[in-house]
Amino acid sequence: MSNFESTLEIDCTGRGGADAPVLELLEPRSVLLGPRQEVRRVLPHKLRRMIGAWCFVDHYGPATIGGQPGMRVAPHPHTGLQTVSWLLEEEVHHRDSLGSDTMVVPGELNLMTAGAGIAHSEDSPPDHSATLHGLQLWVALPESIRHSASRDFTQYQDLPSIQRDGLRATVLIGELEGATSAATAYTPIVGAELAVEGDVVLTLRPDFEHGVLLIDGSASVEGQELAASEIAFVGSDRDRLHLSTQGPARLLLLGGEPFDEPIVMWWNFIGRTHEEIVEYREQWNAGRDRFGAAPGTRPTDGVAAAGPERLLAPPMPAMRLKSRGRQR
Repeated sequence: MSNFESTLEIDCTGRGGADAPVLELLEPRSVLLGPRQEVRRVLPHKLRRMIGAWCFVDHYGPATIGGQPGMRVAPHPHTGLQTVSWLLEEEVHHRDSLGSDTMVVPGELNLMTAGAGIAHSEDSPPDHSATLHGLQLWVALPESIRHSASRDFTQYQDLPSIQRDGLRATVLIGELEGATSAATAYTPIVGAELAVEGDVVLTLRPDFEHGVLLIDGSASVEGQELAASEIAFVGSDRDRLHLSTQGPARLLLLGGEPFDEPIVMWWNFIGRTHEEIVEYREQWNAGRDRFGAAPGTRPTDGVAAAGPERLLAPPMPAMRLKSRGRQR
């Protein structure tokens, strides 16, 4: 999914004092994704920009889209990240510059690795369901892989799960309580959907920092009440996490080793310097072949001509992109 904010500019460095248990409430903000679709963006947040390598979290819906176009995200680029698409309701048509042309459906992890550059589009199919609800997340790639030409889009249908009294956990990526996903991660991270009813204690890796997002229902994390789309960030040095709900609730657990590499994130690009971001923007807007032939474009002598719905990068900010740290 694209980021439409032209002012988003993040440079994250080091662990930023996250190596201890904390309890911070990260509230979402409303962002328009195009003229019709509103999302609730929780990361990057004014207090904390990353949880492990997780650097971007949008929660959208549940939205009624019966008789409407639904999701319409025109072809756009990415660099230096993985997109993690997790649908809760409805279906989305994914196309990318690798030639992938497939449906994204609920309960199936869709993982796209951008490497040095990729382009994709996301649209509700013509016969789409009446409700759209899902999560779009980004994971920052480390230096060792971010320039790789080994771009990839993979769907994972058979995800491992944990079931015990009051808990059903589906592990999207990484490992939780012995259940390990086959999804490829380039830094130590975990992501899991938690269906919880009552009081549950999760076992955590104490070297990871963690956050828990409330998808729906009513729940608290270590006594902190959450509203929908809020994240309770609990830091690291915890080997247990207490969750409590009033009736059934769904949550998303995110965690990972604190990401020590500095990153600069602007629009749909992740790089390391201002100059890299400028280069990515110029290459995408000029249709250069770094990103491949995006859906809706045609290659011409190594240059992809922009189609009518191709999403161009906005103007660069007036000031130089500079370091701001992992947290304010």
